[in-house]
Amino acid sequence: MAVSSSSSATITNTFFKSLPSLHSTPRLFSIPTKTTTLKFNSTSNSRVAKTMNIKLNAIPDQLGFQGFVDILQSSPPTWESSLLNNLLIFIIGSPILVTGLSTSGIAAAFLLGTLTWRAFGSSGFLLVATYFVIGTAATKVKMAQKEAQGVAEKRKGRRGPSSVIGSSAAGCVCAFLSIYGVGGAALSGLWQLGFVASFCTKLSDTVSSEVGKAYGKTTYLVTSFKVVPRGTEGAVSVEGTVAGLLASMLLAFAGFYMCEVSVPQAVICVLASQIANLGESLIGAVLQDKEGFRWLNNDVVNFRDQLDDSLTHGQTQVSLIVSIIRLWGRSM
Repeated sequence: MAVSSSSSATITNTFFKSLPSLHSTPRLFSIPTKTTTLKFNSTSNSRVAKTMNIKLNAIPDQLGFQGFVDILQSSPPTWESSLLNNLLIFIIGSPILVTGLSTSGIAAAFLLGTLTWRAFGSSGFLLVATYFVIGTAATKVKMAQKEAQGVAEKRKGRRGPSSVIGSSAAGCVCAFLSIYGVGGAALSGLWQLGFVASFCTKLSDTVSSEVGKAYGKTTYLVTSFKVVPRGTEGAVSVEGTVAGLLASMLLAFAGFYMCEVSVPQAVICVLASQIANLGESLIGAVLQDKEGFRWLNNDVVNFRDQLDDSLTHGQTQVSLIVSIIRLWGRSM
């Protein structure tokens, strides 16, 4: 840019001019543009003008990055921020994901992660991530022994889409109800509680099953307490039951630490998860793999199990509220 001695020089720089791709294709996000005009008097020289021009050209990159960061940190979460955060985490965590999920399972988990972030933010996402890490670790315990006994999960414990959907369906229902504000503010907390309770249930179920198959000395059929081989549908062991209880307590504590639930609500999540898992064992012992019920596989039972847990959790909350109101009324 030349600087005239008879008149002032004008430098006009349009932000994001150096990013033509954003102008030539539809934008996902709207980032405002701005035109900056600087004037130099007759004593200014061309070297100063060039220096300022270089600095101005560097600003769009900085603002573009800042805009990206702003989207990631959107509060409350948006679909755009949920998608981008989930994408970044999945890219970084891909070495861990492939150990516990098949390719199609990762795709299903990506949808779950995006939905979870949109509904409950980073804390809800971290809760599900905690569930995944602990559940995957439990599945890998004594894998060779489980395979030799024929009770190991397929693909060396790498879960497919049906397992991901079956394990998270009840939580997804709670997430959708929360996103679309079903029931208003009065029920928003209930959907969050149901979400935490559903994953406490699934983690307890996974850990109790996998630890029981690996370390259970004696397994009993829950309906008759008859001794049965490891891996039998509806069978329980002391080792597996204790491990499942501890796992649900751990995840409930994580939910409390992440401010998803309070201490009393965390306790209810643990109790509800054990009730739901008992119900699943009963269904497994009575119906699963029986004639006419071949369709009732683990994924279907898992969904019913978690849904019952969420409903049980909600009913417990309502009962507590009613009891408090009654006690308050009697004290008046």
